[in-house]
Amino acid sequence: MSTPLERSSRTASDSAEPLDLLGIGLGPFNLGLACLAEPLDEIDALFLETKPDFDWHSGMFLDGAHLQTPFMSDLVTLADPTSPYSFLNYLKESGRLYSFYIRENFYPLRTEYNDYCRWAAARLGSVRFSTTVTEVTYDEESALYTVTTDQGDTYRARHLALGTGTPPHIPEPCQGLGGDLLHNSRYLEHKAALQAKKSITLVGSGQSAAEIYYDLLAEIDVHGYQLNWVTRSPRFFPLEYTKLTLEMTSPEYIDYFHALPEDTRYGLEQKQKNLFKGIDGELINAIFDLLYEKNVRGPVPTRLLTNTALKTAARDESEGTYTLGLRQEEQGKDFELTSEGLVLATGYQYRVPDFLEPVRDRIRWDGRGRFDIARNYSIDTTGRGIFVQNAGVHTHALTSPDLGMGAYRNSVILRELLGTAPYAVEKSIAFQEFSV
Repeated sequence: MSTPLERSSRTASDSAEPLDLLGIGLGPFNLGLACLAEPLDEIDALFLETKPDFDWHSGMFLDGAHLQTPFMSDLVTLADPTSPYSFLNYLKESGRLYSFYIRENFYPLRTEYNDYCRWAAARLGSVRFSTTVTEVTYDEESALYTVTTDQGDTYRARHLALGTGTPPHIPEPCQGLGGDLLHNSRYLEHKAALQAKKSITLVGSGQSAAEIYYDLLAEIDVHGYQLNWVTRSPRFFPLEYTKLTLEMTSPEYIDYFHALPEDTRYGLEQKQKNLFKGIDGELINAIFDLLYEKNVRGPVPTRLLTNTALKTAARDESEGTYTLGLRQEEQGKDFELTSEGLVLATGYQYRVPDFLEPVRDRIRWDGRGRFDIARNYSIDTTGRGIFVQNAGVHTHALTSPDLGMGAYRNSVILRELLGTAPYAVEKSIAFQEFSV
């Protein structure tokens, strides 16, 4: 194994010695894996990221927007509370630990969390930005993966960790529609142009949709636009955050859920969305209060449409408008809505990276064409060669996207690589029983 100093200066040209672990993509989960792997002399790891620097949903850095999980769900704390890459150490080195303490709020601001991740990434010697992976192949003789980048470099590795994230989801009626419609991931950079329009329609049902609606509603008097919020959900569901429900983010629940039949798991995937895609209850109340305050001065030019599914969409270039074909699901009635601005707060959806095509036959697939992710987060036929981050709601339930379970998953992955656990892996933390 190489020393930490050698790891920090590794380039493709000196990669004759295979890596133990190569991470592809650098969101919070793979960044957490990099932080936990960094002090381990037994692991020679490298992480490649397309972007020039760490950037996590910067288009949604609205004033006051915060994480929906406490600060202990940082990159490392729940695996190693003594790690120098903890959120509290970031605050201490930034001179803001006492301010955070006095604030008495467990939930970091979203922009603050992003800055924390950038701080951690800058201290790692195993991270390479501005590097896009174009192909992954496997050599049977050496039992190594070869990873090729857009710069023509190649790296060999015994294990891979996929952390390419979930790209923005554009509903089928809006694909290829044209014009200046926005996914919420680009909201802030286009907010000014959006507010210059006479009407804005927001489509979506989760936290991001609610944050954007509140932000636009707050300034509706200044700009004078008509503001519509369309959601397929029958109501504005609050995020379920009671403590016994939170026990579903536990090793026991993963064991239970993962062992269920595939069809049962897929059914639960749909039913459990409000457990991790709901709206912060305080924000729902704040929206109502703001509507109430503005309505005192007269009717507010806004519509909130629940039970309403987007069926079709058309763009009129001459008028600069979108016409949305909508259906009120419970009534079974169709109607149309015309709007100049269109914002799609329609979430993110995992896509299998194209670079995996050469090793497709080494990957396990379930009956619906998605990764058949093992309990230990591997997807390859050996059960310990390729690991995946945040692509397993259908196999690991709501723990898959949960920031608080990232350190647990990374502890499991490192245990699989080393054959022993450098960080304690909890087996039981819940009071309740999930299985008979």
